[in-house]
Amino acid sequence: MTLRSHMEGDILVVRVEGPRLDAAAAGAFKSEMVDFIHAGKHRLALDLSTVDFMDSTGLAALLSTMKTLGGTGEIVLSGLSEKVRKLFAITRLDRGVFRIFNTVDEMVNALRG
Repeated sequence: MTLRSHMEGDILVVRVEGPRLDAAAAGAFKSEMVDFIHAGKHRLALDLSTVDFMDSTGLAALLSTMKTLGGTGEIVLSGLSEKVRKLFAITRLDRGVFRIFNTVDEMVNALRG
């Protein structure tokens, strides 16, 4: 798994490149995301369009990253595969925890307000 990032105004767009966000990838993912936050990035748009599988450790890494923000920003998601979208629905993380969009443009526009 690799993270590719670029800025769109004050929004950091991060593309998660790799088919799995699981126990093998979650630690590196969380570490890089926390580094972004510590560098002052507090509006994060995650493109998960290449992620086909996510398990509880992937979810935990996302939640931990959100906790690191400490209420000073937001993480929004796009490009969820059907399997990943179902995981968010089952855990109810798609209701009031993460805002989920279909495209990167939708995410960025939503963060711009």
